[in-house]
Amino acid sequence: MTAQPSAARTRVVLVDDHRMFRSGVKAELDDMIEIVGEAPDVDTAIAVVRETRPDVVLLDVHLPGGMGNGGSDVVRGCPGLTTESGKPVRFLALSVSDAAEDVIAVIRSGARGYVTKTISPADLIRSVHRVADGDAVFSPRLAGFVLDAFGAAAGEVAEVDEELDRLSAREREVMRLIARGYQYKEVAKELFISVKTVETHVSSVLRKLQLSSRHELTSWAMSRRLL
Repeated sequence: MTAQPSAARTRVVLVDDHRMFRSGVKAELDDMIEIVGEAPDVDTAIAVVRETRPDVVLLDVHLPGGMGNGGSDVVRGCPGLTTESGKPVRFLALSVSDAAEDVIAVIRSGARGYVTKTISPADLIRSVHRVADGDAVFSPRLAGFVLDAFGAAAGEVAEVDEELDRLSAREREVMRLIARGYQYKEVAKELFISVKTVETHVSSVLRKLQLSSRHELTSWAMSRRLL
């Protein structure tokens, strides 16, 4: 019998109906996280998740079985589950779809995040760890769907905090657009500034907020209802 993995490794169940895709994800991530189970459909996924009680369930939103949106059916089929340490089992959608209805459905069911399959392995690993820690994680552009669905007005600031106060008015404008998934050229066109100026503002925003990527910036902005 093999030795138990380090407690620091995040335990993950991988749910996707394409075996080759699951194999590819395992090959990319298995050195950084512990894959404790796999499933190709809704019923199998619910059974595996209930048995293994992982930190994170990484699941596609379109799965065989269930009543409609397969990812949502898996989340709803595992109510109140906790890990052995007593933390909630958390769900992160990983899908080729970036349709608003898919994003909203799985988040309404209780998932903590939604990333598309264009995500890099490094960003996916970071997303899994962040969801395991209780953060909400979204691919660029997708956070806006969730905010709109849950009633946050565009540009609304829920509260002023010290971190936000570090940013200039122009940096806040750039931050909101980048967090919503705009490319540098799109931001430049929207704000009538050069791409180089956009790059300078983005670097300044990330440095001031002590963030390292667009994904982290999106989560930060979403938590403050800034998008």
